[in-house]
Amino acid sequence: MTEFRLDPRLENDSVPLVDFGLCSVRLMKDGNYPWLVMIPRKNDVTEIIDLAPIEQIVLMEEIGQVSKVLKSITACQKLNVAALGNMVPQLHVHVIARFESDAAWPGPVWGAVPARAYEAQSLEDLVEGLQIALLG
Repeated sequence: MTEFRLDPRLENDSVPLVDFGLCSVRLMKDGNYPWLVMIPRKNDVTEIIDLAPIEQIVLMEEIGQVSKVLKSITACQKLNVAALGNMVPQLHVHVIARFESDAAWPGPVWGAVPARAYEAQSLEDLVEGLQIALLG
């Protein structure tokens, strides 16, 4: 079996949280928005339709689980869920908690404002809370 290769941009721009049956779940390093990214641990997959039918079902179940946790932890007003891949072709799904008060509301988060680093303690607390909730 070939070892899974994570795109270096995803690796550099995010912090690992948990691995589910299909996806690796990571927190984006952008304190402007609670923003998770889910990467199916399959090499050379760029589109959801590239996954086997059962894997597509598993992906949707995992997106639902991650979405519920993110909404619960953040009490966000809206969740944005998207698989774009224009900049990073490796299949990954964004799950972003949105607030009417966030820097990009109501538009998309991409390019609205520069990424803001989390304060160390804030990042540690968020990672721990997400890991506990996602594994619970």
